[in-house]
Amino acid sequence: MVSGKFKSRSKRKVFVKAPGNTIKVHYSARKPARAVCPIYGTPLSGVPRKNPADLKKLSKSERKPERPFGGMLSSKATRDIMKDKARSMYLEDESELEE
Repeated sequence: MVSGKFKSRSKRKVFVKAPGNTIKVHYSARKPARAVCPIYGTPLSGVPRKNPADLKKLSKSERKPERPFGGMLSSKATRDIMKDKARSMYLEDESELEE
């Protein structure tokens, strides 16, 4: 009979072929979902799929990329935001020159 802690769906079943051509069931923790960009919905690169307890053990540079909006927005979304900021700054400077 299976131990009580393995009866819930919090652990996933992994079927392993053992010697003697028998199939055994191993139970392992499920991986959390990938971090996703809120603007484009694409998975974030450079962000590991770990539980919060395991993430805390990593160094800061291993947890998220060291760039503006790293670990929060995808590189494409970051690029678009930077472009919009630069354009708005350019328009503000241009309007000051006209006055």
